Amino acid sequence: MTAFELARRLADEDDPQAGDVLGKLEAIIGNFESLKQRVRRVEIASWDERKLPAYYVSAGEPELFTPAVICISREGETEAMLVGRLLPVLAGRGMAALVLAYQDVSAGRHEQSAILSSCLDYLTAQPEVDASRIGIYGEGLSAALATDFALADRRIAAAVCDGGLWNWARTQASISWMTGASDLLDDHLASAYRARLARRLKCPALVVAGGRSIASVPEAMKLETYCAAARIDLKLLMPRLAHIPDGEFENFAACDDDIFVWLERTLTSAS
Repeated sequence: MTAFELARRLADEDDPQAGDVLGKLEAIIGNFESLKQRVRRVEIASWDERKLPAYYVSAGEPELFTPAVICISREGETEAMLVGRLLPVLAGRGMAALVLAYQDVSAGRHEQSAILSSCLDYLTAQPEVDASRIGIYGEGLSAALATDFALADRRIAAAVCDGGLWNWARTQASISWMTGASDLLDDHLASAYRARLARRLKCPALVVAGGRSIASVPEAMKLETYCAAARIDLKLLMPRLAHIPDGEFENFAACDDDIFVWLERTLTSAS
Protein backbone atom coordinates (compact mmCIF):
# COMPACT_ATOMS: atom_id res chain seq x y z
CA MET A 1 0.00 0.00 0.00
CA THR A 2 2.91 2.32 0.68
CA ALA A 3 4.19 1.49 -2.82
CA PHE A 4 0.82 2.44 -4.34
CA GLU A 5 0.88 5.77 -2.48
CA LEU A 6 4.44 6.42 -3.64
CA ALA A 7 3.48 5.69 -7.26
CA ARG A 8 0.46 8.00 -6.98
CA ARG A 9 2.55 10.87 -5.67
CA LEU A 10 5.25 10.47 -8.30
CA ALA A 11 2.80 10.27 -11.20
CA ASP A 12 1.93 13.44 -13.11
CA GLU A 13 -1.56 14.77 -12.37
CA ASP A 14 -2.48 14.40 -16.06
CA ASP A 15 -1.18 10.83 -16.26
CA PRO A 16 -4.19 8.55 -17.00
CA GLN A 17 -2.53 5.79 -14.98
CA ALA A 18 -2.84 7.88 -11.82
CA GLY A 19 -6.53 6.98 -11.63
CA ASP A 20 -5.67 3.31 -12.02
CA VAL A 21 -3.52 3.47 -8.89
CA LEU A 22 -6.50 4.62 -6.80
CA GLY A 23 -8.73 1.94 -8.32
CA LYS A 24 -6.22 -0.77 -7.45
CA LEU A 25 -5.87 0.58 -3.94
CA GLU A 26 -9.64 0.47 -3.37
CA ALA A 27 -9.72 -3.07 -4.79
CA ILE A 28 -7.05 -4.17 -2.32
CA ILE A 29 -9.01 -2.78 0.62
CA GLY A 30 -12.22 -4.42 -0.60
CA ASN A 31 -10.80 -7.85 -1.49
CA PHE A 32 -8.16 -8.74 1.10
CA GLU A 33 -9.76 -11.16 3.54
CA SER A 34 -7.28 -10.17 6.24
CA LEU A 35 -8.34 -6.53 5.89
CA LYS A 36 -12.05 -7.37 6.08
CA GLN A 37 -11.48 -8.39 9.67
CA ARG A 38 -10.24 -4.91 10.47
CA VAL A 39 -11.48 -2.42 7.86
CA ARG A 40 -15.10 -1.82 7.00
CA ARG A 41 -16.99 0.73 4.94
CA VAL A 42 -19.49 2.61 7.09
CA GLU A 43 -21.96 5.47 6.86
CA ILE A 44 -22.23 8.03 9.64
CA ALA A 45 -25.66 9.53 10.28
CA SER A 46 -25.11 13.28 10.12
CA TRP A 47 -27.03 16.07 11.86
CA ASP A 48 -28.92 16.89 8.63
CA GLU A 49 -29.86 13.22 8.04
CA ARG A 50 -27.20 12.81 5.36
CA LYS A 51 -25.10 9.65 5.31
CA LEU A 52 -21.41 10.42 5.56
CA PRO A 53 -19.19 7.75 3.91
CA ALA A 54 -16.15 6.67 5.91
CA TYR A 55 -13.83 3.78 6.67
CA TYR A 56 -13.70 2.36 10.17
CA VAL A 57 -10.40 0.70 11.04
CA SER A 58 -10.75 -1.53 14.07
CA ALA A 59 -7.97 -1.79 16.63
CA GLY A 60 -8.40 -5.56 16.48
CA GLU A 61 -8.62 -5.89 20.25
CA PRO A 62 -12.35 -5.88 21.13
CA GLU A 63 -11.73 -6.81 24.75
CA LEU A 64 -9.72 -3.64 25.42
CA PHE A 65 -10.67 0.04 25.57
CA THR A 66 -8.37 1.41 22.91
CA PRO A 67 -7.63 4.96 21.73
CA ALA A 68 -9.10 6.11 18.43
CA VAL A 69 -8.45 8.88 15.89
CA ILE A 70 -10.69 10.75 13.45
CA CYS A 71 -8.55 11.14 10.31
CA ILE A 72 -9.54 13.64 7.59
CA SER A 73 -7.88 13.64 4.17
CA ARG A 74 -6.45 16.70 2.48
CA GLU A 75 -8.49 18.54 -0.14
CA GLY A 76 -8.80 16.66 -3.45
CA GLU A 77 -8.11 13.27 -1.88
CA THR A 78 -10.62 10.56 -1.00
CA GLU A 79 -10.96 8.64 2.22
CA ALA A 80 -9.78 5.54 0.32
CA MET A 81 -6.47 7.25 -0.49
CA LEU A 82 -5.91 8.11 3.14
CA VAL A 83 -6.97 4.78 4.63
CA GLY A 84 -4.71 2.94 2.18
CA ARG A 85 -1.75 5.04 3.23
CA LEU A 86 -2.45 4.83 6.95
CA LEU A 87 -3.14 1.10 7.26
CA PRO A 88 0.57 0.17 7.43
CA VAL A 89 1.07 2.87 10.08
CA LEU A 90 -1.90 1.74 12.18
CA ALA A 91 -0.89 -1.93 12.09
CA GLY A 92 0.15 -3.19 15.50
CA ARG A 93 -0.61 0.03 17.35
CA GLY A 94 -3.81 -1.11 19.06
CA MET A 95 -5.57 2.02 17.83
CA ALA A 96 -8.90 2.44 16.01
CA ALA A 97 -9.50 5.06 13.32
CA LEU A 98 -12.39 6.65 11.45
CA VAL A 99 -11.20 7.94 8.06
CA LEU A 100 -13.09 10.70 6.23
CA ALA A 101 -12.69 12.79 3.08
CA TYR A 102 -12.22 16.56 3.29
CA GLN A 103 -14.93 17.15 0.68
CA ASP A 104 -17.51 15.38 2.87
CA VAL A 105 -16.66 17.44 5.97
CA SER A 106 -15.89 20.91 4.61
CA ALA A 107 -18.98 23.10 4.81
CA GLY A 108 -19.95 26.07 6.94
CA ARG A 109 -18.25 26.20 10.33
CA HIS A 110 -21.40 25.09 12.18
CA GLU A 111 -21.92 22.20 9.75
CA GLN A 112 -18.29 21.07 10.09
CA SER A 113 -18.58 20.91 13.85
CA ALA A 114 -21.92 19.07 13.69
CA ILE A 115 -20.58 16.54 11.17
CA LEU A 116 -17.46 15.83 13.22
CA SER A 117 -19.54 15.59 16.41
CA SER A 118 -21.54 12.84 14.70
CA CYS A 119 -18.27 11.07 13.87
CA LEU A 120 -17.12 11.41 17.46
CA ASP A 121 -20.45 10.01 18.66
CA TYR A 122 -19.97 7.06 16.29
CA LEU A 123 -16.55 6.30 17.74
CA THR A 124 -17.68 6.55 21.35
CA ALA A 125 -20.42 4.00 20.57
CA GLN A 126 -17.85 1.38 19.46
CA PRO A 127 -17.37 -1.23 22.23
CA GLU A 128 -13.59 -1.35 21.73
CA VAL A 129 -13.04 2.44 21.92
CA ASP A 130 -12.17 4.37 25.07
CA ALA A 131 -14.27 7.53 24.78
CA SER A 132 -11.78 9.50 26.90
CA ARG A 133 -8.93 8.84 24.43
CA ILE A 134 -10.10 10.05 21.02
CA GLY A 135 -7.92 12.31 18.87
CA ILE A 136 -8.30 14.10 15.53
CA TYR A 137 -5.85 14.33 12.64
CA GLY A 138 -6.28 16.61 9.63
CA GLU A 139 -4.13 16.95 6.52
CA GLY A 140 -3.85 20.05 4.33
CA LEU A 141 -6.85 22.30 4.90
CA SER A 142 -8.28 19.59 7.14
CA ALA A 143 -5.62 20.59 9.69
CA ALA A 144 -7.57 23.83 10.16
CA LEU A 145 -10.79 21.80 10.56
CA ALA A 146 -9.04 19.73 13.24
CA THR A 147 -8.11 22.89 15.13
CA ASP A 148 -11.66 24.26 14.97
CA PHE A 149 -13.16 20.98 16.16
CA ALA A 150 -10.67 20.57 19.01
CA LEU A 151 -11.75 24.04 20.15
CA ALA A 152 -15.46 23.24 19.77
CA ASP A 153 -15.60 19.80 21.39
CA ARG A 154 -13.73 19.21 24.63
CA ARG A 155 -14.01 15.44 24.21
CA ILE A 156 -11.00 15.56 21.84
CA ALA A 157 -7.92 14.39 23.76
CA ALA A 158 -5.24 15.15 21.12
CA ALA A 159 -5.14 17.07 17.85
CA VAL A 160 -2.82 16.93 14.85
CA CYS A 161 -3.79 20.30 13.46
CA ASP A 162 -2.54 23.70 12.32
CA GLY A 163 -2.70 25.34 15.76
CA GLY A 164 -4.78 28.18 14.34
CA LEU A 165 -2.09 29.26 11.83
CA TRP A 166 -4.46 29.13 8.83
CA ASN A 167 -6.93 31.46 10.53
CA TRP A 168 -4.04 33.67 11.60
CA ALA A 169 -2.72 33.86 8.01
CA ARG A 170 -6.19 34.80 6.70
CA THR A 171 -6.57 37.44 9.41
CA GLN A 172 -3.17 38.89 8.61
CA ALA A 173 -3.95 38.97 4.88
CA SER A 174 -7.33 40.65 5.50
CA ILE A 175 -5.83 43.34 7.71
CA SER A 176 -3.03 43.94 5.21
CA TRP A 177 -5.55 44.26 2.36
CA MET A 178 -7.77 46.66 4.29
CA THR A 179 -4.91 48.88 5.44
CA GLY A 180 -2.74 48.58 2.35
CA ALA A 181 0.26 47.80 4.52
CA SER A 182 2.27 44.60 4.41
CA ASP A 183 4.12 45.01 7.74
CA LEU A 184 1.36 46.34 9.94
CA LEU A 185 1.94 44.49 13.21
CA ASP A 186 4.94 44.65 15.50
CA ASP A 187 6.35 41.37 16.77
CA HIS A 188 4.57 41.54 20.12
CA LEU A 189 1.13 42.16 18.61
CA ALA A 190 1.70 39.56 15.87
CA SER A 191 2.62 37.00 18.51
CA ALA A 192 -0.60 37.74 20.42
CA TYR A 193 -2.74 37.23 17.31
CA ARG A 194 -0.88 34.08 16.34
CA ALA A 195 -1.23 32.49 19.75
CA ARG A 196 -4.86 33.42 20.41
CA LEU A 197 -6.33 30.10 19.24
CA ALA A 198 -3.47 28.03 20.63
CA ARG A 199 -4.25 29.36 24.12
CA ARG A 200 -7.82 28.08 23.78
CA LEU A 201 -6.77 24.53 22.95
CA LYS A 202 -7.44 22.31 25.94
CA CYS A 203 -5.73 19.22 24.54
CA PRO A 204 -2.15 18.49 23.41
CA ALA A 205 -1.54 19.53 19.80
CA LEU A 206 0.96 18.57 17.10
CA VAL A 207 1.47 21.03 14.22
CA VAL A 208 2.94 19.67 10.99
CA ALA A 209 4.72 22.44 9.07
CA GLY A 210 6.46 22.50 5.72
CA GLY A 211 6.16 20.01 2.89
CA ARG A 212 2.50 19.65 1.84
CA SER A 213 1.23 21.25 5.06
CA ILE A 214 -0.69 24.54 5.07
CA ALA A 215 1.44 25.76 8.00
CA SER A 216 4.63 27.58 7.08
CA VAL A 217 7.77 26.63 8.96
CA PRO A 218 8.66 30.17 10.18
CA GLU A 219 5.16 30.82 11.55
CA ALA A 220 4.98 27.38 13.16
CA MET A 221 8.37 27.86 14.83
CA LYS A 222 7.22 31.19 16.27
CA LEU A 223 4.05 29.55 17.56
CA GLU A 224 5.99 26.68 19.13
CA THR A 225 8.35 29.13 20.85
CA TYR A 226 5.41 31.08 22.28
CA CYS A 227 3.63 27.91 23.44
CA ALA A 228 6.76 26.60 25.13
CA ALA A 229 7.11 29.85 27.08
CA ALA A 230 3.40 29.82 27.98
CA ARG A 231 3.51 26.13 28.92
CA ILE A 232 0.98 25.20 26.23
CA ASP A 233 1.32 21.59 25.13
CA LEU A 234 1.99 22.17 21.43
CA LYS A 235 4.73 20.41 19.47
CA LEU A 236 6.10 21.01 15.97
CA LEU A 237 6.85 18.36 13.35
CA MET A 238 8.62 19.12 10.07
CA PRO A 239 8.48 16.33 7.44
CA ARG A 240 11.77 15.11 6.03
CA LEU A 241 12.24 16.16 2.41
CA ALA A 242 14.29 14.38 -0.25
CA HIS A 243 15.72 16.23 -3.27
CA ILE A 244 14.59 14.87 -6.65
CA PRO A 245 15.20 16.23 -10.19
CA ASP A 246 11.86 18.09 -10.25
CA GLY A 247 12.18 19.59 -6.77
CA GLU A 248 11.60 18.05 -3.34
CA PHE A 249 9.70 14.94 -2.28
CA GLU A 250 8.18 14.57 1.17
CA ASN A 251 9.01 11.38 3.02
CA PHE A 252 5.35 10.77 3.85
CA ALA A 253 5.94 7.30 5.35
CA ALA A 254 8.36 8.64 7.97
CA CYS A 255 6.10 11.63 8.67
CA ASP A 256 3.02 9.40 9.11
CA ASP A 257 4.97 7.21 11.52
CA ASP A 258 6.11 10.23 13.56
CA ILE A 259 2.53 11.53 13.73
CA PHE A 260 1.11 8.25 14.98
CA VAL A 261 3.95 7.71 17.44
CA TRP A 262 2.95 11.08 18.93
CA LEU A 263 -0.77 10.19 18.85
CA GLU A 264 -0.16 6.80 20.43
CA ARG A 265 1.97 8.27 23.21
CA THR A 266 -0.37 11.20 23.86
CA LEU A 267 -3.61 9.20 23.81
CA THR A 268 -2.10 6.44 25.94
CA SER A 269 -1.40 8.95 28.69
CA ALA A 270 -4.83 10.63 28.34
CA SER A 271 -7.70 9.55 30.53
